[in-house]
Amino acid sequence: MWYMISSQDVENSLELRKSARASHIERLKQLSAEGRLMIAGPHPAIDNEEPGEAGFTGSLVVAEFASLEEAQAWADADPYVAAGVYQHVTVKPFKRVLP
Repeated sequence: MWYMISSQDVENSLELRKSARASHIERLKQLSAEGRLMIAGPHPAIDNEEPGEAGFTGSLVVAEFASLEEAQAWADADPYVAAGVYQHVTVKPFKRVLP
């Protein structure tokens, strides 16, 4: 089943993000290589795809896991969690309708 992982950053998370980004991206690439990643990306803090020093306010991942518990465990092991980037992470089942 698909699961939505929505994460909210702490204030001024840009430097924390930079420190853990490579490891974070590697995990997403692994999901993609396994055909389990639908979409992933950050939420810019301003209305611009490249927000510069304004940074980001959170992230969204939609990926396939065997269970809610597996999705939660994957989210809990995110390098951004360990680096203190995320203030809050929500994991919910996701039903793909379109496209």
